[in-house]
Amino acid sequence: MMSNKLRNILIGAGIAAVGAIGTKAAVDYLRNRGQEEKVDESQGDQQATSNQEVAYAVVEPSSVQDFLDKSFGKPGRYVANRPPKVFEYQGEDYMVIWARDNEQNKNQMLAFIYNESGRDMIASVGYTDQKTDYNINLANTPFAVEVNGKQIKSGQGETEGTNDVDLVLAS
Repeated sequence: MMSNKLRNILIGAGIAAVGAIGTKAAVDYLRNRGQEEKVDESQGDQQATSNQEVAYAVVEPSSVQDFLDKSFGKPGRYVANRPPKVFEYQGEDYMVIWARDNEQNKNQMLAFIYNESGRDMIASVGYTDQKTDYNINLANTPFAVEVNGKQIKSGQGETEGTNDVDLVLAS
């Protein structure tokens, strides 16, 4: 069952889910920059019913702190500054975290895909008003990173600055 896999990923990363796992149209879920609605526990976990839906878990931004501290070696370097997204889409599991990089004084979006061997980082995007630097490997996914209305599927480089970066369905 997909939702059990999603729960196991959360437990393995030490991240607390809030409520049951819900579903939503992928395009709407990815565009939402706020906290998702908590799903009523009494309804139980939901599963995506089409290829256009995601199954997602609502997680508290503060609960990814331990994951960030352990993953990047310096406690407090990264601090979540936007609700994280942990979701299953078309049979694959993903986690996206937006955080403040206190060491380099910029915002960071970190995207991971989960597989049998653990997790792989598929996108790392650092951004300030002045510039955006990125290392993106989304070629084997249905996603792209959107920066100032432009989509980037893969590569390493720099572009103009921005206030926010999103993981979106590639067009």
